[in-house]
Amino acid sequence: MTDQATRAGFVALIGEPNAGKSTLLNRMVGAKVSIVTHKVQTTRARIRGVAMEGQSQIVFVDTPGLFRPRRRLDRAMVAAAWGGAADADIIVLLIEAHRGLTEGTKAIIDALKDRVAEGRPVALAINKIDRVKAETLLALAESANAAFPFVETFMISAEKGHGVEALRRWLAGALPEGPWLYPEDQIADLPMRMIAAEITREKLTLRLHEELPYQMTVESETWEDRKDGSTRIGQVIYVARDGHKGIVLGNRGETIKAISTAARAEIAEFIGRPVHLFLQVKVRPQWMDDSERYDEMGLDFRDGD
Repeated sequence: MTDQATRAGFVALIGEPNAGKSTLLNRMVGAKVSIVTHKVQTTRARIRGVAMEGQSQIVFVDTPGLFRPRRRLDRAMVAAAWGGAADADIIVLLIEAHRGLTEGTKAIIDALKDRVAEGRPVALAINKIDRVKAETLLALAESANAAFPFVETFMISAEKGHGVEALRRWLAGALPEGPWLYPEDQIADLPMRMIAAEITREKLTLRLHEELPYQMTVESETWEDRKDGSTRIGQVIYVARDGHKGIVLGNRGETIKAISTAARAEIAEFIGRPVHLFLQVKVRPQWMDDSERYDEMGLDFRDGD
């Protein structure tokens, strides 16, 4: 430790679905703590990733993407996103450079004016800058800052790392002085069994039909650390209909075998020990209306009302 004061606080990453929030979180933390897929609405729980920068501890809240909710689960996800923003010391709005100020982003900016306390710093991060020309970026930054008084604007590529260091340094200096909130070597505050379930859900999302991933969830039901240094994990994949079960299993069980192999390898890498992963598929028609499933995802069931 040096004589320099420690700083710590929460940073909420908000934006439309697929804006790159999970990719940015993982880049900032230096490890995969939030699942990343090409499909929208992937992040359900408010996942906190912890990054150290000098004497500052930055606790990132990776919120679900903000969109127009239709179902109970959608409404709970959007409520969680705004809850994460309201509780944070700093908010970072991510927008995609090649999409510009979409109607969805404009709606988020309008909501920021109503929902965010005066004086709460909100920064703009224009992501995926490698997809557009410099003059387009400058015009977008100008338009966005005309729409909302952002305290800072950053041009980044979360995937490639461009501009991320500058954003992290700025966040570290802008957080309030105070003691660290987590141990120095902790990178996420989700239980390991939930991270493992999220990893499996990512593999399902990447592998399966366009609509199916939003009608299923994964839970780690059993977790046994064995004397030989390995871990045995039993997970249940809940689907909404009998037909979905066949899709997840695949022909002669090939699909679920491939998902299990990919998930097992990534979970083992994450926890640093061999993993024996056992997957079951169960049909639970009304799981989206089951309060226990929302508790598992870190969402408030009542927010879906």
